[in-house]
Parts: sequence; structure tokens; C-alpha cells
Amino acid sequence: MTLNVGQRVRLATDLRLAGSVTPAEEPSEEAGAFAASLALAAGIEGTVERVDEHHRQQSHEVREYLRLKSLLDDFGHQMPPESRRQLEEQVGALEEQWVAYQRRMFRVTVRVRLDNGFVLDDAPDEAFTSA
Repeated sequence: MTLNVGQRVRLATDLRLAGSVTPAEEPSEEAGAFAASLALAAGIEGTVERVDEHHRQQSHEVREYLRLKSLLDDFGHQMPPESRRQLEEQVGALEEQWVAYQRRMFRVTVRVRLDNGFVLDDAPDEAFTSA
């Protein structure tokens, strides 16, 4: 599901946030003054304030697939049959990694202001459903 700024969303799963907490009026060098935990129940609604897309790093296998596939597409028709067959096999062996990369090429994070006043920033978009 693609989320958009201004869209109403619902938290899809229970969340537990844990870590260090610093009072807002404290200087940043005193970070981690307290330890805290906060639980948010699934079903809490809010409004999307920002959507960020992040490109995932390409693995060596994905880069190799792209290189070999380009070679095959551009020059495969000129290659000797045995060389073309070997190249096709190499491309085929890497195709699973390529398909997996395409499925998760973009990582989308959102900033959502929940109705209870809390703000979740850099939260994965799959943590929300449309309200």
C-alpha cells in the first residue's frame, strides 16, 4: 500500500519503543539521562505528515545480474551459441536475487502524528494500514 501525506492511517501492529529518553529542555550532551519504554496498541489512528523513499543498496549478485543481463541483451545475438548458453545460465542463476531486490528496491518510511499526540518518525510504511 502506498501512503500519502495527509492520509489517515491506523497502526497495524502493537509497537514497543524502548531506549534512552532526554527531557526536551535538557542540553543534547546529556542524552540518555533516563531509560524508558512505551507501548502503542494496534488500531491507534493518525495522519501521515511525511513520506520518505530510500533506495536499498544493490548486492554484488544484483550488480552482476545487471552487468550480465546487459551483456546478453546487447551482444547475445552476436555470440557463439555455446557462449550465449553459458551467459544465459549465469543470468538465470542470478535472477532470483534480482527479483527479490526488485520487490524491496525501495524502503519507505513515514512520519505519522497519532491522534493521542505521539509522533512516530522514520517508521516503516508497512506498520500502518489505511484508516
